[in-house]
Amino acid sequence: MSYYFVANIKIHDQNEYNKYLEKIYEVFSRYNGKYLAVDKNPKIIEGDWNYSRIIIIEFNSKSDFNDFYYSKDYQEILKHRLISSECNSLLVKGKNADTNV
Repeated sequence: MSYYFVANIKIHDQNEYNKYLEKIYEVFSRYNGKYLAVDKNPKIIEGDWNYSRIIIIEFNSKSDFNDFYYSKDYQEILKHRLISSECNSLLVKGKNADTNV
């Protein structure tokens, strides 16, 4: 079952954030991560959204996500995102055929 890492990010220091961007794709792709969406200007349908971008990354399993997120490689670059931005992140379980909405 797929899991989705969803991050709403407000960037305060683009130069520092770029250090994160330089390596993030290389790291999450090793753990079967795949970008589904990166949007700097999503259409707001309801509520407020005061971020710089939204990112959705799909992982094949919760285990793949955990292996990615808690890996030494990711933890080394995560510091750049944490220093340069505010972020609200979620891990969302994908719907399977047996799940009711």
